[in-house]
Amino acid sequence: MLTSIHLAIKEVWRNRGRFLLFSLVVALITVLILFVAALGEGLGSGNREYIEKLDADLIVYQDTARLSIASSRAGCEKRRSLRNVEGVREVGPIGFSSATVVASDGTDLLDVSFIGVEPGKPGEPPVMAGTGLLRKSADEAIVDRTVALVADLQVGDTFIIRSPQGSEDEFYALEVVGISDSQKYGIRPSIFAPILAWDRLRPQATPGGGSDTPYCNVVAVQLEDPAQLDVVRQRLQVKVDRVEAVDLQTAYENTPGYTEQQSTLNTQNGFALLIGVLVIGGFFQIQTLQKVPQIGMLKAIGTPNAIVALAVMIQILIVTLSGVVMGSLATFGIALVFPPNIPIVFEISSGAMAVTSIVLMSLIGGLVSIRYSLRVEPLIALGLG
Repeated sequence: MLTSIHLAIKEVWRNRGRFLLFSLVVALITVLILFVAALGEGLGSGNREYIEKLDADLIVYQDTARLSIASSRAGCEKRRSLRNVEGVREVGPIGFSSATVVASDGTDLLDVSFIGVEPGKPGEPPVMAGTGLLRKSADEAIVDRTVALVADLQVGDTFIIRSPQGSEDEFYALEVVGISDSQKYGIRPSIFAPILAWDRLRPQATPGGGSDTPYCNVVAVQLEDPAQLDVVRQRLQVKVDRVEAVDLQTAYENTPGYTEQQSTLNTQNGFALLIGVLVIGGFFQIQTLQKVPQIGMLKAIGTPNAIVALAVMIQILIVTLSGVVMGSLATFGIALVFPPNIPIVFEISSGAMAVTSIVLMSLIGGLVSIRYSLRVEPLIALGLG
């Protein structure tokens, strides 16, 4: 073991320029893989974050919507029927649309998901600062952390949203009553308004289309006993006409493009790892071919194959770990300067998995050079056979 470590470190030190250059190549591969993983996490989180954090156990859709929030409609009478089902603690209507936060001079600051919720009911996000929504029709809002950062908003501030009403753009002022943590939906940060105000201010085909009994898209259902989720879900679908109830995970997995997006990014990550295997394997294969006489000399003086193989493996680990450390530090540094509205999220678990994959793939890529080292014949390598 000590002999293998000595041989590996000695060669790396004597050819430090070459090995440093390849460590930089590994660092670039690490940056690529970490950013693809962070992009996948960010885009996935941007689609599911609000639904994933809902203080509810079930989401109820119109049965013909095929789990599409945009296609689903639920009226007030449907919400009353859902609330009366045994096992249901509380229900909350949720309406989804979009809007644009604008500066005082009319320039666009940020596109947001404009979400209508009933104050105090499931669907309203918890606040980190300020208070929750108070009245169903008040021109007030809870903004998520990203909106607050980008638009420089504090509790008590007033901001303006632009919302198309018919063929014209209308501007509405909303007061910030609370700031929540990140609550992205549709890869956009979110603002939350009382359901009646939302119905009045949301984009509409005809101006003034709001009503005292607005339709929402879905209903968030909170259960008395979450362990009875499947039982109550079946009960809801039997006792309430034309509804389909699913758990939160099923709901966010059926948001538009979520599954396809994650599949595409996972494929890209797989190809990046495959490229890493080929690059690392090719480098060490060339290294092995260049030092065939040295390997032959070692074997001629009685060095076992195990020591030669272990020395090559240690070299692979030194180069790969050096590159991974440099790539991780570079990625962390770049991430610090990213604006908050870019959908890139670095999670410790996904980052650790990506780094572990790189190290394992490097060892797999180095197997070819290890196998070639073991097949070197001393006499032939020294030109005596």
